[in-house]
Amino acid sequence: MTHPSTFEQFRDDALSRGFHEALVREWAAGQENSLHEHPFDTYALVVRGEFWLTVEGHTRHLRAGDTFELARQVPHSERYGPQGATFWAARVNPTPAQAG
Repeated sequence: MTHPSTFEQFRDDALSRGFHEALVREWAAGQENSLHEHPFDTYALVVRGEFWLTVEGHTRHLRAGDTFELARQVPHSERYGPQGATFWAARVNPTPAQAG
């Protein structure tokens, strides 16, 4: 699969597919985010570095060029590699009924 080569291409593609926003997310070397969840659905493309994403006891090692999806309210944890990581994240934010 061919991935967008610029953030602008990623954002435009995500918005055309129904995502509400796209963001550049940067994480520091060795950073760890303990178990948490988000109120939005996410599709992301790793563009730099590496990290480990753990969901329901299963850990994925993600590197530049890898993608992942995560539904809202799914508990997960993250651990970033020695160079940290950057990924482009597209989000679908909850409707008022889903948020409330």
